[in-house]
Amino acid sequence: MELIIGQTHSGVLALASSRSLLGGRFALRCLSAIRTAGFHKAAHPKNRTEGPDSSLSLSSLGFKPQIEPGRKKDRSFVDIGTLKPAATKVSPARVKPIKHRKAKLQIDESLFSAKSFAELGLSPRLIDRLYEAGLTVPTDVQSAAIPTIAQKHDVVVQSYTGSGKTLAYLLPILSEVGPLKKVSDDRMTPEQKPGIEAVIVAPSRELGMQIVREVERLLGLADKKLVQQLVGGANRSRQEEALKKNKPIIVVGTPGRIAEISAAGKLHTHGCQFLVLDEVDQLLSFNYREDMHRILEHVGRRSGTKPSGIMGPLARRTERQTIFVSATVPFSVVRAARNWGRDPLLVRAKSVVPLDSLPAPGPGVLASDSETTSTTTSVAQGATESLPPSLKHYYCVSKIQHKVDTLRRCVHALDAQVVIAFMNNTKPLKDVVFKLEARGIKAAELHGDLSKLARATTLKKFKEGELRVLVTNELSARGLDVPECDLVVNLDLPTDSIHYAHRAGRTGRLGRKGNVVTICEEVEVFVVKKLRRHLGVGILLCEFTEGKLVVCEEEG
Repeated sequence: MELIIGQTHSGVLALASSRSLLGGRFALRCLSAIRTAGFHKAAHPKNRTEGPDSSLSLSSLGFKPQIEPGRKKDRSFVDIGTLKPAATKVSPARVKPIKHRKAKLQIDESLFSAKSFAELGLSPRLIDRLYEAGLTVPTDVQSAAIPTIAQKHDVVVQSYTGSGKTLAYLLPILSEVGPLKKVSDDRMTPEQKPGIEAVIVAPSRELGMQIVREVERLLGLADKKLVQQLVGGANRSRQEEALKKNKPIIVVGTPGRIAEISAAGKLHTHGCQFLVLDEVDQLLSFNYREDMHRILEHVGRRSGTKPSGIMGPLARRTERQTIFVSATVPFSVVRAARNWGRDPLLVRAKSVVPLDSLPAPGPGVLASDSETTSTTTSVAQGATESLPPSLKHYYCVSKIQHKVDTLRRCVHALDAQVVIAFMNNTKPLKDVVFKLEARGIKAAELHGDLSKLARATTLKKFKEGELRVLVTNELSARGLDVPECDLVVNLDLPTDSIHYAHRAGRTGRLGRKGNVVTICEEVEVFVVKKLRRHLGVGILLCEFTEGKLVVCEEEG
């Protein structure tokens, strides 16, 4: 026996030395492999008595001093094997939210057809303010979203642009925080009053300021200081001074400015109750990644919780309520809501369903493939719901040099008084405005390269009717609220169906009628047909003849 063991030991050393020309690592690997083999043998004592043919064990290799404490290793080795069934038991834990979601579905569907805000359980003070503002009947999405948010659910609110999504999340928030809440304790001293209770994040300055104006209108002049804007392009020092002086309960801003002031230690949001991500599909872009990471880490995170990696399931360790809002909900939004929220529900007009009930995109779907993504990853009821229902969609074919003249004839044929014309680039905007002015149509350009004052002045003139056509780029596709707009014209094709939906949503707001006309070249017609198929709406071929819009029959 000793002879056999000695021969085996010598053979191992010879094998290691014979491979030394290939490097020391190989020799170590050989020894490591043999030690591992011996370790498995040592875990079963029967193997040690099976005779010479059972060959290698740890003792045969001269590692007996390490075997005695190795019994603990034996136990740990066996334990690792027995952990496998324990790991499979994690799946029942994942089933628990399913039981919890069944309770979530117990929402009074009769509220979906509510005829007044009083039926939705809002505070009496807030209802009075709504009546003073002339708001008496909730929209469909408001009837579904308000009671769902009031029950402390994390939600994804999807509805077409102009359907009242802003009030759908503002009203339940104002019923819980601030001077209009249901239960108010006026005996609290200023030192005892809560800090920031809600943070609303918007991708653009225009949308952020629109939300601020909406909150101010509801709070009234006496309490308007309780909402603070933190948008880019404004003086940061003044914003920080206002935070310190006014002690707001609601903060509305862009990701960059909120993250910037938070990093400077001037914005304390750990005790925040609500986090709203408006136009969340935009906030998921790479440009906002670092800023959104900080916001998600700090808003609503109580002391004692540990920060996690970028874009991790942050909301699972917080007490905040997270609200995601967008006219379109591609799968990127579904994935973000699952990670950042707690069992979120998808809220649409007259519909509330668990977000987990929505199908994931099939294998092989590329995120960059806008065609596949629009059809496969848009959630259950499709992209049609992102469009105002009262719109009419047309397209007409024109040579590129005649597009502005086609726009002029379109405006006159539809007798449109408030028109937004979209282009993809900034440089051609000035030329289009010049040609429209030369044809007697008052127009102006709006884009991000203009100063803050110039943009504000242009928007004011447009809303007051001094301009008939606003020529703009993608900047105005989100956050521009001009209820009187009756015509949207695409001088350049939108990049995908989601961008088409957001552009189209500038008209037909709050139940009004509106028209969307896409002016394209002959070689671009196939793109329009793809948009029509993805959106599930009829985009009719037309032409402008003798001052009228005439619908034409398509070939094939």
